[in-house]
Amino acid sequence: MEKESFFSLDGPLDLPPQGGQVRAANFAGLAQVARSFGRDARGIVARHGLEPRVLTDPESLVAPQQVADVLEYCSTIFDDPLFGLHLSTTQDPEVFGCVTALCRSAPTVRAGIRCLIDYLPVVHAPDCEVVLMEGRETAELTWLVNHDLGVNDQANYQAAMLNVKLMQAMGGPGFQPAWVSLSADTRPSDMPELENALGCRVLPRSERNSVAFPVHLLDQPVPSANRLLYRLLGGYLEQVRASRSESIIDRVESYIRGSLASGSCSIERCAEKTGMSVRTLQARLAAEGAKFSDLVEAHRERLARSHLAQRLLSLDEIADRLGYGEQTSFGRAFKRWTGMTPQQYRANAG
Repeated sequence: MEKESFFSLDGPLDLPPQGGQVRAANFAGLAQVARSFGRDARGIVARHGLEPRVLTDPESLVAPQQVADVLEYCSTIFDDPLFGLHLSTTQDPEVFGCVTALCRSAPTVRAGIRCLIDYLPVVHAPDCEVVLMEGRETAELTWLVNHDLGVNDQANYQAAMLNVKLMQAMGGPGFQPAWVSLSADTRPSDMPELENALGCRVLPRSERNSVAFPVHLLDQPVPSANRLLYRLLGGYLEQVRASRSESIIDRVESYIRGSLASGSCSIERCAEKTGMSVRTLQARLAAEGAKFSDLVEAHRERLARSHLAQRLLSLDEIADRLGYGEQTSFGRAFKRWTGMTPQQYRANAG
């Protein structure tokens, strides 16, 4: 007899980014930094075709080019040639999403880096490639973006600091990079501050971006290793990776599951999350014989039947979980679906 899972999720908690997208978490703290210069970050991102919510919703999806352009623009208007570095000093590695928690729970530094390689493109930046290069004495954590973004020095400064912070989390407080190489065109006058912030020598104008460290650290235990979290989160992220090949209906249903209770479930938001216009989303669904509103209604009905049968939630709580503002709206909808009131269905289910 096949064993049942101890627990399960019926889909990703949020839609993973697709090619040409990256999570807006890279903008974490930008509003506060801009305010310190007397500027409104909403106008800065709007200038680059972004909605204000990218400043507060790390799960919003934007183009990598927009991230690079915003950071370069900030560097110019704030007269700060190391803006990406300074922004990243206010951030933590959680910018990379839940893969950071997986890295911190890994048994060894090598396993943690393997997680970063496998899952950073899945949950944060599909166009970013992470590579581990091992030499006799030194290893390098290398990253590159598989797109020509033009000038993106500030994004590389940001990535360097975040990767050093993540390596410190995995390697322990004593972790010290051997050097950092950057493709950025750093001015000689800015080099002392850059090296002081990263805690090591910096090789500018390099062919690759990397953080180098003693190779023996790869087999060092991670101080925050957690076998349970490592297995659970690793299993979840593997399922998310598999879900990237899902059909458009599967992806829309994943979005509905993750957003219904928040009250923000809309076709406009779903289109943004799936990286297409509303019209394109509607057309792709129509080609599969589906409509967004029908998928929402079907999911609400399934959830309602399940919650009513389980008897764990009140009718108000169920209405809230389904994204209804009040119980009466839920009651009318349920009567339309089943011909019964929620109370009648719950009584019959018993």
